Amino acid sequence: MKKIDIVILSNGPGELATWMRPVVKQLRQQANNHIDMRISVILSPCPHATGKETAIALSYPEVDRVQPPEYFWRFLLRGETAENWHWYSQGVVLFLGGDQFFTVAVGKRLGYRTVIYAEWDGRWWRWVDKFGAMTPEVVAKVSPKYAQKFTVVGDLMAEVRQEAVGVDNSPTELIGLLPGSKPTKLSLGVPLTLAIAQHIHKIRPQTKFIIPVAPTLDLSTLASFANPEKNLAIQKMGGVGAKLLLSLKSRGVGFEIINHPANMQLQKRGEIENAKLVTPGGVEVELITRTPAYDVLSQCRLCLTTVGANTAELASLTVPMIVLLPTQQMDIMRAWDGLPGLLANLPGVGAAFAAGINWLVLRKGQLFAWPNIWAKQEIVPELVGKLKPEQVAELVLEFLSHPEQLEEMRDRLRNVRGQPGAAEKLAEIVLSLCDAGENQQKFI
Repeated sequence: MKKIDIVILSNGPGELATWMRPVVKQLRQQANNHIDMRISVILSPCPHATGKETAIALSYPEVDRVQPPEYFWRFLLRGETAENWHWYSQGVVLFLGGDQFFTVAVGKRLGYRTVIYAEWDGRWWRWVDKFGAMTPEVVAKVSPKYAQKFTVVGDLMAEVRQEAVGVDNSPTELIGLLPGSKPTKLSLGVPLTLAIAQHIHKIRPQTKFIIPVAPTLDLSTLASFANPEKNLAIQKMGGVGAKLLLSLKSRGVGFEIINHPANMQLQKRGEIENAKLVTPGGVEVELITRTPAYDVLSQCRLCLTTVGANTAELASLTVPMIVLLPTQQMDIMRAWDGLPGLLANLPGVGAAFAAGINWLVLRKGQLFAWPNIWAKQEIVPELVGKLKPEQVAELVLEFLSHPEQLEEMRDRLRNVRGQPGAAEKLAEIVLSLCDAGENQQKFI
């Protein structure tokens, strides 16, 4: 049986969840038993990283091994992996995030064939074997000499629809709260969304709320951002805190934990169920800890979300959303690419740079939500400024009272993204190179 290494290059949490996850499933499914396939993931540094990307990649059963991003440059420059990995004589390097040049360099180092998933454009045409393009527009930018290397596969983001169950068919009026996964976003996002939920609850007590908890976040950490004693920003964002309530499986025992050391151990053993944040006003926000929570998110009438990859996932699920970008704390966003990102994260002075960069960006009227960027116009509301919870709640109530407006937003989201099937086509391209004969000369 032929032994093949599939080396996936990726970087951020969004790419791992929405690009890599469906592709590795398809690779395993299509390979069946006729190829002895080993899937290795090599992570490169990313300004949007949470530090948990290695654990996320390892959690996918299709993946055999993962190299953390801190070892990336050593591997790229010297060919050394952290665990001294063995490599088969044949393989394919697949780009699913990072810099496309890394695909060329790693492919040459290992002597493997190369494939790039080109979302907006494909580069290094001469040295890359195949490209899977998101749209025909990507191919139109290519020199005719290399156009035969490109195949339009579609949008990997659209794959999340296949994992969703029964979009918007629940009688429950459900609102999703997505305050982020990093401390800078959570410090404002958690109290803001809780305050909004409390205002909505006063008018529509039948409305239910959920927070899909990021896999990089434990419950006690999330709860600390709802604790007025630990998060001073709560007073700036509406003054609504919450307590974390948990119950143990099969014991019927309910208890309250905030920043308790036992919390993480219970979570790891899977003993916690029915976790929720409860505000002083009686609003209960269910915490969904399984990931991805596409089945629950697809049931939401509307989501309140911060910027990031989550806006792309919601768009692919065609879930209406309101994107919140509060500016009560101007140094909140530090995940810019390139030089701005480096300056914003400098020790000591980074906060000042971040505040200045954010002020300049916000003045430009830039679109931040992915569906708006794709459409080049605002198809989901982006609220930027010193947001007041009661004003955001009024907009939510307006949408809930006019479901035809939500349906219109859903239709526009449906039109801006493609149909599922990209992962299957991309996996076919990768596996076709496995049968294409000898690889190039390696220089490891």
